[in-house]
Amino acid sequence: MPKGLPCRQRTATSWNTNSPTDRFRYSLTSILAALSLAGVPAVAQDRDAPETLEDLIPDSAVDNAEDWASQGTDAQDDAAQDAVPAPDTPIESPQGFTLPWPEDIEIDGVEPLEPEEEIEFVDLDLGRAQVDIEQAETERLADNLVLGFPQSEPPFSERGDFVERFSALSTIEELENEDASVAQLAARAREDEELLGDLLRVYGYYDGQIIRSIGALQPGEDVATETPTVRFDVIPGNRYRFGTIDLGNLEAAPDYEELRASFGITSGDYLQSDTIVQEQFSLDRKLGETGYAFAEIDEPQLLIDHEREEGDLTLEVEPGGKYVFGGVVSSDPKFLSGRHLGSIARFEEGDVYQRSLSLDLRRAVTATGLVSSVSITPREVTPPQGDEPGVVEMDVDLERAKLRTIAGAIGYGSEEGFRLQASWEHRNLFPPEGSLRLRAILGTQEQLGGVTFRKNNFGGRDKVLTVDAYASAQDTVAYDANTVALTGTYERLSTLLFQKPFSWSLGATILASDERNRVIGGVPRPRQTYLVAALSGRAQIDTTDSLLDPTQGFRLAGFVSPTTSRTAGEQYFYFANQADASYYQSVGSSVVAAGRVRYSSIVGAPIFAIPPSRRLYAGGGGSVRGYGYQAIGPKNDFGEATGGRSLVEASVEARIDTGFFDGAVSVVPFFDLGAVSIEETPDFRFVKYGAGVGLRYDTGFGPLRLDVGLPLNPDPDDAPVAVYVSLGQAF
Repeated sequence: MPKGLPCRQRTATSWNTNSPTDRFRYSLTSILAALSLAGVPAVAQDRDAPETLEDLIPDSAVDNAEDWASQGTDAQDDAAQDAVPAPDTPIESPQGFTLPWPEDIEIDGVEPLEPEEEIEFVDLDLGRAQVDIEQAETERLADNLVLGFPQSEPPFSERGDFVERFSALSTIEELENEDASVAQLAARAREDEELLGDLLRVYGYYDGQIIRSIGALQPGEDVATETPTVRFDVIPGNRYRFGTIDLGNLEAAPDYEELRASFGITSGDYLQSDTIVQEQFSLDRKLGETGYAFAEIDEPQLLIDHEREEGDLTLEVEPGGKYVFGGVVSSDPKFLSGRHLGSIARFEEGDVYQRSLSLDLRRAVTATGLVSSVSITPREVTPPQGDEPGVVEMDVDLERAKLRTIAGAIGYGSEEGFRLQASWEHRNLFPPEGSLRLRAILGTQEQLGGVTFRKNNFGGRDKVLTVDAYASAQDTVAYDANTVALTGTYERLSTLLFQKPFSWSLGATILASDERNRVIGGVPRPRQTYLVAALSGRAQIDTTDSLLDPTQGFRLAGFVSPTTSRTAGEQYFYFANQADASYYQSVGSSVVAAGRVRYSSIVGAPIFAIPPSRRLYAGGGGSVRGYGYQAIGPKNDFGEATGGRSLVEASVEARIDTGFFDGAVSVVPFFDLGAVSIEETPDFRFVKYGAGVGLRYDTGFGPLRLDVGLPLNPDPDDAPVAVYVSLGQAF
């Protein structure tokens, strides 16, 4: 580096910058050195300058600024060092200090002021939370996790729900049954600390503090715990409130007041994120249910003002006009016409648009089983005009599913023997929703061939027309019958997707049956032919919460069938009827108590005039468990059941959740009784009792049932135990 560079001077030279002369000298030296470096002669210095200036800057400084500056600095430094006194040198008479020393001042006595009784001290409320760490309430969530709550005022009003949610999300609690090191706890503690802060903000505590400690001494303890433990002291602070509520263009809606009332947040309410989500959903649902087919709601925006301790909420709402339903338009009218789809919808043209009814129509189309996918979109036909709502048509876009089904089953039962069953079905051979089904049964006790025509959603939603023709041969323990029959029913069904509080059925039957009629005398009569014509009606009230596995509610059902029967050259008329009632009640969280009763009778004709296949019998998995199918009732001298004209049944059981397989397995103790009488009213001569225990496995679709029943007062021919397997509860 060239000699005389200013930075070199600043490095090598120690200036007394407290001296004005030195400061000037340093600046001038820097200038001269810079000029010398640039090749500019120093003749710019005026040699004839006033004498005071020459005293400060002699000619030698102009000729050689560096040497002059160095000499002057050393001299000044030496002089300055000589002038500095030692730190412990006493000050005897400081210059310019004329005040006497404190010990030389005499102070007269001061009279104390008398207190003024009218003075009152004001308690200052700074608006801060009152915190006492030592007296903090604690909650131990695990062996290695403790929450402390040192804030006493204002109280933490959401503490219970806060702790429950934190416990469900905590990463530390997952280590409860593991040997966690301090390092592992520390890593997870940082995550949980952040989680606690997020949860506080969810409840509107935006100035909260979290104090974290690991393995530290607890208040009142002298020694830290040996097990590594994380403690969080939660100081929520003041809870913020909602400030301004901005709902965008909602005021443009004709029924603004009703819509605004559905959004249950007003200024001054405590701030909570969950509430925003819930009320946004409520407003969206209200818009969708009151005609606003094209309403839009943006994501909520929350602006926190810490000075006001408030949050201003902005929720951009665009209602988009009010509409009523128009028609239903199908994308495949030859398969499922728009007219048919409109008949199964739960709305009429001109009704106020409701989003839930649009979704309901989608479920109904899916429930037909004829489509693989379906979507429903409202389309504006007429825009709103003033106070008049617009009109939307419902466009149904669907894709066909496979319509042909071949099914088969093979099995064996102790009551039925071997059984082989097969069927073929086309579910839309007669559009819309007209199916044809061919079926056949080949078994030890039954052989059958039949054809069934079924028209779903015929004349309305879930209304079904069925016409069935079949020929069968049955050989049971009670009768032997060869039958040809034609039946028809029109019914309103309760389905798994749409369980209805009220369902009904109307039907008619014509049949010819060649049956062996057994009588009590023990002398079998020859086969007897019966020609039967009957009408039937059935109705049911259902308040239960499930079709296959109810836990509460009741069912009431009634059945009547006026019938005429011709046999042995004579015509008989009789009236069959049946009443059923069942009740279900949850007891605690793991037990469901269930009970049922049934009464049935046939009045108006002697028993021999009634075909054996249409008489009353009891016994089996849906009747009195522990006994065989149709094994309870009057019997002839050969021990053959002859059936009766009146019947009474009752059952009670407890469905107890075991907790196994995530609560899918239940154990069910039960007790059943039943009696069948020859007379039109029960005489309880042949009452039978059965008891046992069963298992239920919840498949998600319905419970799989396995019952083992014991006959408590069996006849000699009854088996010592009976086993039943089926889908669904016994009743």
